Amino acid sequence: MCGIAGVVGDHLPSPERVEKTLQLMGRRGPDARGVYAGRLGNHQALLLHTRLSIIDLDVRSNQPFLRDGCALSFNGEIYNFIEVREELKRLGHTFTTTSDTEVIIEAYRRWGPDCVKRFEGMWAFALLDEHNNRLWLSRDRFGEKPLFYWQHEGALYFGSEVKFLVSLSGAKPTVNLPQLRRYLVNGYKALYKEPNTFFNEVVELPASAQAVVQTPDRVEPQTYWSLAYRPNGMSRDEAAEGVRERLFQAVKLRLRADVPVAFCLSGGVDSTALASIASKVYGQKIHAFSIIDKDERYHEFDNMRAVVDDLGCEHYVVETSTDGFRERLRQQIDYHDAPVATISYYMHAFLSQAIREHGFKVALSGSAADELFTGYYDHYSFWLAHMSGTPEFPRLLEDWRESYGAHVRNPLLKDPLNFVREPARRDHIYLNADVFGSLLTGNFREGFAEEAYTDDLLRNRMLNELFHEAVPVILKEDDLNSMLYSVENRSPYLDSGLAEYLYQVPGEYLIRDGYVKWLLREAVEGLLVDSVRLDKRKRGFNASIESLVDRSDPDTVEWLLEDSPIFDLVKRESIAHFLRNDMSDNSFSKFLFSFTSAKTFLETQRDLVA
Repeated sequence: MCGIAGVVGDHLPSPERVEKTLQLMGRRGPDARGVYAGRLGNHQALLLHTRLSIIDLDVRSNQPFLRDGCALSFNGEIYNFIEVREELKRLGHTFTTTSDTEVIIEAYRRWGPDCVKRFEGMWAFALLDEHNNRLWLSRDRFGEKPLFYWQHEGALYFGSEVKFLVSLSGAKPTVNLPQLRRYLVNGYKALYKEPNTFFNEVVELPASAQAVVQTPDRVEPQTYWSLAYRPNGMSRDEAAEGVRERLFQAVKLRLRADVPVAFCLSGGVDSTALASIASKVYGQKIHAFSIIDKDERYHEFDNMRAVVDDLGCEHYVVETSTDGFRERLRQQIDYHDAPVATISYYMHAFLSQAIREHGFKVALSGSAADELFTGYYDHYSFWLAHMSGTPEFPRLLEDWRESYGAHVRNPLLKDPLNFVREPARRDHIYLNADVFGSLLTGNFREGFAEEAYTDDLLRNRMLNELFHEAVPVILKEDDLNSMLYSVENRSPYLDSGLAEYLYQVPGEYLIRDGYVKWLLREAVEGLLVDSVRLDKRKRGFNASIESLVDRSDPDTVEWLLEDSPIFDLVKRESIAHFLRNDMSDNSFSKFLFSFTSAKTFLETQRDLVA
């Protein structure tokens, strides 16, 4: 995990700007730094890199990495680098390091930009090929690693974070106010519906995309991978065995590191399954880190303790607190160059801090299991609609009532037949958007829309979450929260082989006997303690807004209502009234956090100096 940045143009930034940028990149890479100046045709080119050493800790693997007219600045990990390296050796390539960095550059020399199709991993990189007059920008399949670019005054600036582009260019992009309104009214799931960032001029290279650049005024990303639902005729047992095999391999690859590895542990099946596989299949010593909130709705300690006792983990627990909320939120937003998406991701930063303070550079998390295996309340309802024409449907309804149905809080999902009657209904997703829109100073109304990947209701919903709604935001927050404390976050569920296999599994196998994620639970039978494996309640990292914002404190209310650029977008008197509302409605709680986060973001931008 590292920081990357660069520029192509007629003139290079001053040494002072380069030094300032390297300093800003230091959290992503505290272990080494490097700069390479070259050319792209008639233009000058500069690559910057800061290193967080994970694989081959020797200085020989520092970057930018140079080989035969190519210079590489790379962020991420190629987990199957050993297998790709062995294939390249058989083809006559020689290696001077044991790093995945050198594998990328040799694979490019052998196969060109198509080499990424052989990689299993997470990455964002820039490879300058001076012999062939091209700059190759690439991003991993799911978008785990970020890559932004800005075409400004005839130059192309690119990097892991927006602040790197600002520092190199000496200019400030303008805040994308429609995107901020979208966040306030429709929530985080609306942010990746279109290719927007929180800055009008800044573009994020899409997941599964790369661009071969020859001039700074032309960047044309091309998709190299996609995921589609193509069910085959496998049996239920075959599906479970296939998932088990691929999940174990995904965990094995992501345990590769030359430094100790930690685990993020909630009380749910996602993260506990990973820890159990690592411990019982691969003999990994488990160092687990967890967040505990005082609100019993988010309290999962019993499940955590069951897993910790079963695996003999070292367990580090972080408790939520209101102490220092404003300062921590501002620090986080200043690093993110964006509002923090949800309360959960404010809390996630506590976890990354604790992981680093205990000496770990790598952490595994359960991100994206919900979107691949089924994990949300509406998934169950969509699945019921899929199964509604079958003879066992009355029994399936009863299973729902005894499992997820007993815990649903979203009022529109309390009726399990919603999508049987109205398959196109989606008003549970932008819940209370009309209420939040009424709080704005101007009109903003943007109805829900989704991409059409397949006629299967559930799989189409999951693919939209995977590529346009939930997962892009999760990965952005995971990356930035981890990098704030110089920790590499790895997500074993985002394995291309596992995902491709799951989208061949017939939809009826995803849920069984009242259990969502049935295939995941089957995969870890005999590994994950049954009290957790067979717990039907949905669990995950979260916290109550009351744990963070004390509305009974006059100073807190004064801070929320003080003069701020946010009141160009939101009515101050409406917010004053809103603060007196009952926040037990989850969507109201989310909006209060979104308002607080957006307010702080605009204030950081007001104070930003390029």
